[in-house]
Amino acid sequence: MDYARPTELEEALGLLWARRWTIIAGGTDFYPALGAGPLKDDVLDINGLSALQGIAETEEHFVIGARTSWSALLRAPLPPAFDMLKQAAREVGSVQIQNTGTVAGNLCNASPAADGVPPLLALDAEVALSSAEGTRHLPLSAFILGNREIARAPHELVTAIRVPKASAAGRSSFVKLGARRYLVISIAMAAARLVLDGRQVAEVAIAVGSCSAVAQRLSALEARLKGADAAALPPLIDAYDFPELTPIDDVRGTAAYRRQAAREIVMRAVAGLLDAAGQGGLAA
Repeated sequence: MDYARPTELEEALGLLWARRWTIIAGGTDFYPALGAGPLKDDVLDINGLSALQGIAETEEHFVIGARTSWSALLRAPLPPAFDMLKQAAREVGSVQIQNTGTVAGNLCNASPAADGVPPLLALDAEVALSSAEGTRHLPLSAFILGNREIARAPHELVTAIRVPKASAAGRSSFVKLGARRYLVISIAMAAARLVLDGRQVAEVAIAVGSCSAVAQRLSALEARLKGADAAALPPLIDAYDFPELTPIDDVRGTAAYRRQAAREIVMRAVAGLLDAAGQGGLAA
């Protein structure tokens, strides 16, 4: 087994071009997955790549570097549209995990219960994949292909997550349902972003996780809600049958319970945003 810890991005991309490596950043998923067994793969440790740390702002995007921890995200001054991502950050394990685990690593792990995925879907996030040949950008919805399956080629490295500024409008909320309050894998979770023009919905984005192999944007529900009066949102959500979701039965809950829970937590997320916008009486 070989271990490499490059300090320059070009060096890391060269190593990936030459042969296959297992990439680690925070390692909060990697080491527990080993169990009591030894390392079997060549390991490329990207913790020496300072260029991939931190959050930057360009003319068109907010850019979250691949080594940015959840704690760093929580400290960053970001618009209210990112509140749902910060709320999810507080749900990612313990404070120690939040200090070490990375936002990008949460996506690369591709768990159906990954806390960061629904908020980033509702922000229209893209994933930057770099290689010795250059960088390509994939919508997050095209990056996560299934349970523990992503669209990263072996010679590529996730270097950043980009959020278009056009999608960083309005207020947002994240609601997670678990068997206990803290340190829990979700039964269902929802992220919602809402832009109101007076009482009318100008823009809406809703995503649900832990109810499918991959978290889902509820595009059909969004289409129903867009342009509606704030008072109409609760009955429209209540009448929606959530066809995008394919929940399963497991030790945390049945498929039927998850589908019912998804409706309830979407309702709660949207109701919270209406409250924040001074339309709370309409949501009762």
